Amino acid sequence: MMTVAVFPNLIKPEMRDILLRIRDFFADRGARIMLPRVRAAEFGMEESGVDDIERLPADFALSLGGDGTLLGICRRYAANPVPVCGINMGTLGFMADIEQNELEQRLVQLCAGDYRVEWRPFLAGYVTKPDGAEHFLGHAINDIVVMKGDVARIISLALCVNDTPLVECKADGFIVATPTGSTAYSLSAGGPIMNPMVKGIVLTPICPHTLNIRPLIIREEDAVHIHLVDTRQSIIVTLDGQETTPIHPDDTVTVKCSDVRAGIIKFADKDYYQILRTKLWRNC
Repeated sequence: MMTVAVFPNLIKPEMRDILLRIRDFFADRGARIMLPRVRAAEFGMEESGVDDIERLPADFALSLGGDGTLLGICRRYAANPVPVCGINMGTLGFMADIEQNELEQRLVQLCAGDYRVEWRPFLAGYVTKPDGAEHFLGHAINDIVVMKGDVARIISLALCVNDTPLVECKADGFIVATPTGSTAYSLSAGGPIMNPMVKGIVLTPICPHTLNIRPLIIREEDAVHIHLVDTRQSIIVTLDGQETTPIHPDDTVTVKCSDVRAGIIKFADKDYYQILRTKLWRNC
């Protein structure tokens, strides 16, 4: 029996209608859907609710929301990689391959296996203490950002790649992004757009107080180390803009490309450059 994990974003007003369409579609085909137990109860679908959904086997997962919803689901499945397909219920939905008006058509393709899975790298974030002890922060599929902890106060940061000091500068922070995340915060800060299947990591400064520092693409196997030059200041680290951790001024933040991959479901007729043109460059 096919099993499908479904993750609805509660704040979307049309969510109940979409959920019912999904439930009826898979029920007609003898497939099982499962939702996080709390979400299932809120939509009156208690029979489909389960605990620890990310630990259970599934053929694929459906993300009902925007790109932020999909990012969170990918991180939940970091320890148990399950391909995720986005159903766009947000304003942009750059990562989602299904629009609401084509739902049943795409669900037929999913049931038939008529899709491909792009296995995209996670970033892994760590904090290193002065004594060398390392603490794992978590995974991010878009970006890990080291930024100022105080409002309207610029900070002095030092950035190294592997064992080589690269730059010291005053800025609001640094973005370390995957190719997938190159169209997110990094793009807004002036970073380049990368095809998500290109191997590399983007380093993008946030509002640097200089004209000489530009975004840089480094190798996927490189490690990035960032620490405060002035330890009287404060910094925080964010993972995909959804998880935030304050960092002690004496600590060093390390970002590496993880061996863990997120599976994003794509359809043959949805070309990356077509999506780039229609969704990101639509007003050009």
